Order: sequence, then C-alpha cells, then structure tokens
Amino acid sequence: MGRVTAQVLAAVSSPRRQEILRLVWRDELAAGELSAAMPDVSFGAVSLQLKVLLEAGLVERRVDGQRRLYRARPEALGAVGAALERMWDDALWKLTLAAELAESRRGPRRRARQTSRPTSSRSTR
Repeated sequence: MGRVTAQVLAAVSSPRRQEILRLVWRDELAAGELSAAMPDVSFGAVSLQLKVLLEAGLVERRVDGQRRLYRARPEALGAVGAALERMWDDALWKLTLAAELAESRRGPRRRARQTSRPTSSRSTR
C-alpha cells in the first residue's frame, strides 16, 4: 500500500466522486449504471468524474464489449478508505451528501426576483 497523494485527496474531495466511489466500492458497475444512479447529472459529467478517479488510481476500468465497467481500488486509499466506509454508513453523511450534491448541481437555477427599474424620463426625438 502506497502513501495517499495530493492527487488522491483532491479526487476524493468532490461529493460526486465520493458518491461514485461508494457505488463501485464493492460492486463493479458500468458507466451507464453509474449515470442512472445519479440522475441529476449528465452521462458526460459522470464520465469526467470517472476520468479523475481513474487518473488518481482510485478505480479500475474493464472493457466488456461496448461496456466500460468500473470498480474501486480501496487499497489505493489506505486508511482514508476505511474512514470513507465509516462515513458512508452514517445517516448524517447521507443527508450532507444530498445537500452538497444539490448545491453543486449544474444547470438552470431559479433567479431571485428582480425589482423593476424606473423608466427614464428623457424621450428620444
């Protein structure tokens, strides 16, 4: 087991990547299955997160025909992996994750109501 690098810590700092790691911690899942488990983000966004996890050595990818299957590499995280497992079992973590995922959601957001501006008293002639 090697030491945990800054790249590994940066990779697990994202709530979305933590959720992907949780999903593939014990089960091998296809990229499409991961995307379906995270309906609030696009398939492309899930792919980008998987790329970060792959580059950090936190997941491995296996090709099976057209499918790309992913599985976590818990040994790459050392003691941090054990801490993540404990955290994932905690009910408060699940609530925190839901809030963080909602906050980091991309896409249209509701705008705050704007007050109307006074119209100009000058006329164009």
